[in-house]
Amino acid sequence: MQQEWTRRAMAIIGADFNRSSDTHLIRVDLPFTAKIQLYLKDESTHPTGSLKHRLARSLFLYGLCNGWIHAGTTVIETSSGSTAISEAYFARLLGLPFIAVIPRSTSSAKIEQIAFYGGQVHLVDEPTQIYAEAQRLARECDGHYIDQFTYAERATDWRGNNNIAESIFEQMAQEPFPEPTWVVVGAGTGGTSATIGRYIRYTGRATQLCVVDPTNSVFFDYYQQRDQALTLSVPSAIEGIGRPRVEPSFVPEIIDRMLRVPDAASFAAVRLLAEVLGRRCGPSTGTNLCGALELICAMHAHGEDGSVVSLICDSGERYHDTCYSDAWLTERGHAWEPHLARLRHAFEHGEWSA
Repeated sequence: MQQEWTRRAMAIIGADFNRSSDTHLIRVDLPFTAKIQLYLKDESTHPTGSLKHRLARSLFLYGLCNGWIHAGTTVIETSSGSTAISEAYFARLLGLPFIAVIPRSTSSAKIEQIAFYGGQVHLVDEPTQIYAEAQRLARECDGHYIDQFTYAERATDWRGNNNIAESIFEQMAQEPFPEPTWVVVGAGTGGTSATIGRYIRYTGRATQLCVVDPTNSVFFDYYQQRDQALTLSVPSAIEGIGRPRVEPSFVPEIIDRMLRVPDAASFAAVRLLAEVLGRRCGPSTGTNLCGALELICAMHAHGEDGSVVSLICDSGERYHDTCYSDAWLTERGHAWEPHLARLRHAFEHGEWSA
């Protein structure tokens, strides 16, 4: 009986995947040169609107194949929003209860989206307590804590199977510089960077992987110090990336470079991107753009040709009352205007100033 339910569940997820076309790879022309090209893979076009749709699918398949998710299982996750939205979507597809344990500071738009897909929201005042709270709820209801921060790097098949790395390189195949000099991503769970870094090595490419990390995140310091015990008490202002502890899915050995990006710069970068693309993206995309522009400027200064690929992680529709609100930014002390001028100069002239 249980095996039959699992087979049906796998078929439902497979059919959903078959209905969802791959995400677009957008070329962003740089005003100062045609010898370096910037591409953004638009993960906001997934059915649930973010990069985390891929992860949620992988986590559910992993849970089903390991026998952890059964008919009627309550699925529980710790998330700042986007992963929970995508997991609520898959839980609803399978007719399963879903509870998201999230910081109280999570944007209201994300909370509404979790509820839209039938998920329950369990708010936690202290962000570092989300893990223990999720484990407690799982014990009490005999549910499954799906735990993106532990299983992200192992749930995704990094060798292929239409993962994000395979998709990027297939879409780049007919571009002027088909093998990117750099791929730039943020570190939320560490799953995306692990997938891309492993795929680069598996396929024998010369592409380098840069991971960008926002203020109030431990990953940058851990990359330099390798101290697993590092923690922070202040949460990251960039939803979706940046963590207060070193997550099990983060694999520093396959990263070629890490850059730390000030929060105000991330918020400024999405304003710049709105000017360039005519649309709004989420703040983690701004962090990505900052890293990509710094690397592009360094390539330009050294007379290098090539391409740089990064991600549009989600749409800006979920952040109208946060990073696109001048009042919200001012209240939190994010002086983004000087960063916007600096980033605009980098984009238009290829000159980076720290």
